[in-house]
Amino acid sequence: MRFKSKSNKIVSPLFEGSGMDYGLLIASIALTVFGLIMVYDSSVVQAYKDFGDKYYYIKQQLIWVVLGYFFLTFFAFFNYENFRKLALPILAGSFLLLLAVLIPGLGTAAGGAHRWLKLGPVSIQPAEIMKLASVIFFAAIFEKKPRFAPFALVVLAASSIIGIFQRDLGSTVVFVLISLAMFIGSGANLGYIWLMLPVSAAGFLFFVLSSAYRKQRVLAFLDPFADPQGFSYHISQVLIALGSGGLLGLGLGQSRQKFEYIPEVTTDSIFAIVGEEFGFIGALVLIGLLTFLIYKGFKIAEAAPDRFGKLLALGLTIWLGSQTVVNLGAMVSLIPLTGVPLPFISYGGSALLVNLVAIGILLNISKNTNR
Repeated sequence: MRFKSKSNKIVSPLFEGSGMDYGLLIASIALTVFGLIMVYDSSVVQAYKDFGDKYYYIKQQLIWVVLGYFFLTFFAFFNYENFRKLALPILAGSFLLLLAVLIPGLGTAAGGAHRWLKLGPVSIQPAEIMKLASVIFFAAIFEKKPRFAPFALVVLAASSIIGIFQRDLGSTVVFVLISLAMFIGSGANLGYIWLMLPVSAAGFLFFVLSSAYRKQRVLAFLDPFADPQGFSYHISQVLIALGSGGLLGLGLGQSRQKFEYIPEVTTDSIFAIVGEEFGFIGALVLIGLLTFLIYKGFKIAEAAPDRFGKLLALGLTIWLGSQTVVNLGAMVSLIPLTGVPLPFISYGGSALLVNLVAIGILLNISKNTNR
């Protein structure tokens, strides 16, 4: 069977839906490669001190990159429509992983949060998997119409586990932003949103006020140099790094702040090293590349051939975009510091893996876009 295109040329069905968005793929590869460079650069001192091997962190990250691109390739050719049937099992499995973090011997704590699950030699962060699972689930249940009851139940349960029990406010904020954006994007009655605003605000205040270190982070946000040797040490060192970079930066490998001045320098704070070594111009290029990737995601959502694909692409893009905004906003002190990694750039296997899975799903949807 053959079809005629607008130009009256004969088009074989073999080429129908073959418009994979290679711009999105190239952007993700460029970001991943740059992330590898920055992980190695920022981790050399810490890796040598802690493990006697300056290549320790980069070797770990390379393993996750290989796994990530394997899954990206798989999901780029895995029909996204199959996620309709898999949405509930994926969500249930993600909740089990979230709860497993609370089991002594399986969950591990660091930096005031209890968010990692240790499975043999591998540590994963179930909150990152929950973000992906929730996007798939909400796309499935919102396909026909917005449904408030299951939406509110999932948001309340997941945000309580992540925020209260795992003490991970940053991931809670990103999760809630993704959920609200998908609910609004599905055409929900905005009256529900107004109903949820006071509840969300009360929950946020509870999270902040119930923890001494969170209150200190808010105080540090209000005055980053209020206590440079105490509660505002982290953000003050980040701002010193960014200020030291100036317009063009100190040069690759020339960071001074990576010599254990900045906490979490390979993960949440890696953008500070980017700004220090590449300056304002280099940081702007990185932000531009991330913005381009997010723009591509929105274009795929706009052109998706069905409502499920539109909601799925929208949720994945909102997830990557909100995580980027929250991380960068914290680094330049527009919002309080949060434990949220910068997509594709920060060290961390589970975060990178699910980011690349998201790109694979977006590529799959783009193969069937209405061009």
